[in-house]
Amino acid sequence: MQLLTSGEQTVNNLADHFPASRSAISQHLRVLTEAGLVTSRKDGRFRYYRLDPRGLAQLRALFDSFWIDELRRLVEDATEKDATEKDATE
Repeated sequence: MQLLTSGEQTVNNLADHFPASRSAISQHLRVLTEAGLVTSRKDGRFRYYRLDPRGLAQLRALFDSFWIDELRRLVEDATEKDATEKDATE
């Protein structure tokens, strides 16, 4: 995905950066497309892949929500532990 941040790429261009076959790269791109993270367009005999900003925004929102919830739980646990320790010393 990082290679696509610079713009559209063909499978061949992407495959040049990996030891995997062009077919394997195509399979990965298919999964990323199905996940809504990548889109493609056909131009002649080439298919050009690019990041899908909408899918990336949804993924970012999911991660943000996850970490906000996890940090909230961490603060709650720390606050609860602090209160329990205070009660034990009193």
